[in-house]
Amino acid sequence: MKSEHFVERNELFAAGPSEPTMVNPARRMILRGMLGLGGAMALAGCGTATVGAVGLNPRLTGGRISVRWLGGGITEIATPDYKQIAYGDAWIWSNAGWSRFNISKPPEYATKEGFVQYVAGKKPDAVFVLLTHDHGDHMGDYFEMLKVLSEAGLPVMTTGQSDMMRKGLIPDFKNAGLDPAKLVSNGGAGMNFGGISRDGTMTARLVPAVHSTLLGYPPAGFMLDIGGVRVYISGDTDLYGDMKMLGERYQPNLAIVCVGDGPFTMGPEDAARACQWLGVSHAIPVHYAHNGLVRGVEAGEDFRRAVAQIAPAIQVTVLKPGDTTMIEA
Repeated sequence: MKSEHFVERNELFAAGPSEPTMVNPARRMILRGMLGLGGAMALAGCGTATVGAVGLNPRLTGGRISVRWLGGGITEIATPDYKQIAYGDAWIWSNAGWSRFNISKPPEYATKEGFVQYVAGKKPDAVFVLLTHDHGDHMGDYFEMLKVLSEAGLPVMTTGQSDMMRKGLIPDFKNAGLDPAKLVSNGGAGMNFGGISRDGTMTARLVPAVHSTLLGYPPAGFMLDIGGVRVYISGDTDLYGDMKMLGERYQPNLAIVCVGDGPFTMGPEDAARACQWLGVSHAIPVHYAHNGLVRGVEAGEDFRRAVAQIAPAIQVTVLKPGDTTMIEA
């Protein structure tokens, strides 16, 4: 309609100030027909683009990965041969999420020295550190982690929201003696929402999270493709309606979701709804029992029960810190 009015208005002005403003009815009908045909073609093109956009991210099948929970919201995700390793956030040896389970950290996660020895022993082709936001229980060991891995000659790369990476954290990179142009994806730029970062054979896409940050840059989650499996990493977030769109757009196989509730994130029931909306076949609850303000060790089973009620086809794996599970797409 707007285009039709634009054409007719141009016709009126073309008549000149001293000429009649009548438009030839036959010409108007021809123009309307042309506009209608163009609009139909445009709508058809939009439909094709929509189908194409969905087709760009088909659900992955046949893949296999290992997932190890490191307490709090932190996970280690790897191909079965550990040639490709990803870390969902970076709070490792300082992580307080083990004690409420009465589990002692194994040597590979108890100190930075033990950690770098452990990773080096895997002989990885790529180590990808995905930073969702700047709260201490997600990036408490971030710069030390990057430093010890890079100084050991390991192929480490990191990514996160672009403004946080190329501005907000620059002083911290410099204080740690790290060059973000060499360590941050896309030449130091990181990525913004809708963007892509790659490391080795892994691909990460930035997706929204409803949360807050200390520096004021947007919090995020990730869609990570690794080992033929697409993993949604929630970071810290509340439930939000566009999770349905994320499910349609990316069709993830696995959701690693925060369930801690309390003052900071969604709880088990809303996390179960998130998994339903995302359309995943597997789910792992994280981000609980790591401080006194969030739900305790029971939150994992609370999540399992909630999923069983609203999306019983989803397979839930509840881990303890240090546990590893294998996920097949």
